[in-house]
Amino acid sequence: MIYRSGWLGLSLAAALVGCGGDEAARAVAESPPRSDQERGRIVFLGTSLTAGLGLDPEQAFPALIQRKLDSAGLEYVAVNAGVSGESSAGARRRIDWLLQQPASLLVIETGANDGLRGLPTDSLRANIQAIIDRARDQRPPPTIVLVGMRALPNFGLGYARRFRQVYDDLAETNDLPLVPFLLEDVAGVDSLNQADMIHPTAAGHRVMAETVWGVVEAVVRGRERA
Repeated sequence: MIYRSGWLGLSLAAALVGCGGDEAARAVAESPPRSDQERGRIVFLGTSLTAGLGLDPEQAFPALIQRKLDSAGLEYVAVNAGVSGESSAGARRRIDWLLQQPASLLVIETGANDGLRGLPTDSLRANIQAIIDRARDQRPPPTIVLVGMRALPNFGLGYARRFRQVYDDLAETNDLPLVPFLLEDVAGVDSLNQADMIHPTAAGHRVMAETVWGVVEAVVRGRERA
């Protein structure tokens, strides 16, 4: 199940029409805001690309998605659980701790450092699958969004193809919404990357936020309708 950016742009007004028009609108307007403890949690499990290395945390894409959630009236808290330099094995070791407080959505962004180090793609696949399996043990289980990554051609085109295929296969096997490539329209663009040409600038994170939001919004609104 692959959602692409902008796939779903349902408005709050349209949702209210389906719930009873003006009366539903008044009910939403008059209901008190929920505290952070009562709101759903969207946990962004990730690397430095999620953490926003080199930037203020408020410039990283999870914080930008929080603003989009708030603007849309969607009562969720975006939790930035990005750790710089972490491999998929590290993310696998952290998942139990991260889910001590249940998540409504789990956005999995891992593997970039595996690719930079040329780590085996079989290990990448096994680690992400273990994270998915652990998340689905939560009751109720979170909705999971998988974020795809690409490997540089340093280790050969064959490795790059196998690396990319891991995300497509896991999304299909586990029936997960997939962001095909986190750095779509950002990778390789000088003006959107810091001097290392690996970590995006604030402007790059704005592009990433749009890419991820196209999928997250569709998932959140689907949960709301359910």
